[in-house]
Amino acid sequence: MAECREHKIISDVAIFVDDRVLLVRYQDTKKYDGEAGWFLPDDFVRRGEHPAEAGLRILEEQIGIKADHVALSHIESFTGGPDDAWHIVFHFVAGAASEPRLWSSKALAKAEWFSAGGLPARSEVAHHGWALDVLSEIRKSE
Repeated sequence: MAECREHKIISDVAIFVDDRVLLVRYQDTKKYDGEAGWFLPDDFVRRGEHPAEAGLRILEEQIGIKADHVALSHIESFTGGPDDAWHIVFHFVAGAASEPRLWSSKALAKAEWFSAGGLPARSEVAHHGWALDVLSEIRKSE
């Protein structure tokens, strides 16, 4: 199925263990508007898939974490990117009692845990530091 250039429905997941959060880098940056920095684990929501199911799938497929549930933090809607597409982004949160063992899918170049005080610089985070903004919004709503 060809990717829609008019709409992009996306789920991402901020998974926390204590004060640490998982960020990832993707191999194929074309899928991510050519961006090569850190992201929250994310993917397009598949046709007919509930956004929360997409969040669970993302965790399992990309990093091998089988979570019981994800909680919706907030939803973003904006236009942008190379196609000036309308993006609807469902931001989910998941927690774990201890740092789960990670495995990287072929899609990932790297997965790494960061402490709240040791997040990467905005210049190292894809889309002008967008994941940092999402994390800030999540922390405000806690």
